[in-house]
Amino acid sequence: MKIITWNCNGAFRNKYKTLNKFDVDILIIQECENPMLTNDLLYKDFAKNYLWIGDNKNKGLGIFAKEGIQLKRLQWSNQYKDHFVKYFLPCRVNNEFDLLAVWTHKNNSPNFGYIGQLWKYLQVNKINLGNTIIIGDFNSNSIWDEWDRWWNHSDVVNELKEFRIESFYHYFFNELQGKESKPTFYFQRKFEKPYHIDYIFGTEELLKKMIKFEIGVFSDWIEISDHMPLLCEIKINNT
Repeated sequence: MKIITWNCNGAFRNKYKTLNKFDVDILIIQECENPMLTNDLLYKDFAKNYLWIGDNKNKGLGIFAKEGIQLKRLQWSNQYKDHFVKYFLPCRVNNEFDLLAVWTHKNNSPNFGYIGQLWKYLQVNKINLGNTIIIGDFNSNSIWDEWDRWWNHSDVVNELKEFRIESFYHYFFNELQGKESKPTFYFQRKFEKPYHIDYIFGTEELLKKMIKFEIGVFSDWIEISDHMPLLCEIKINNT
């Protein structure tokens, strides 16, 4: 099974065909339009099997799958105490594993923006973490850890390790958090401002089935997005 996550930087209706060459089974796309509300008939036809969430019909979080792949939306909580976090979209794939699509936001939170949103989400959904892939744009890296916080990037990584969930990239390339050699994002689309802020995490069981992990390169993608697509291939029931 091939899976891609990509922050398309908007207007996905004009960009989805650039991913056709990968022949992936599941796409996790940040900043994409709601297929239900689009006037683009070709995009609507492309999105025959999908889940989507968002506050803006033009920029949300979507999961798109080939026909025949079952996506069952899961009712995990997005409320931590009196605060609703966003965006997190959990689903069950073919009744084989859970997939949590992620696009973290500041969400008007002075202290718990971005990785803090994911930290809060995990606190109320730990009971749901089984054979799970957590994938998307985290807007985070351990280089931005702050000493007086307990919801830093590194804290979230360590919490996930307690559930035997680890980063596919770091496992595949044998690199440390914060020491990534392959960027996923270029600030202001400048080659000299690279960061690694998009991730695919999964359980040990899924890690052992990983066949391939790739990140798009600057020259191929920068004209259409400031993020690079991340692709992983996992051996699951001959897909």
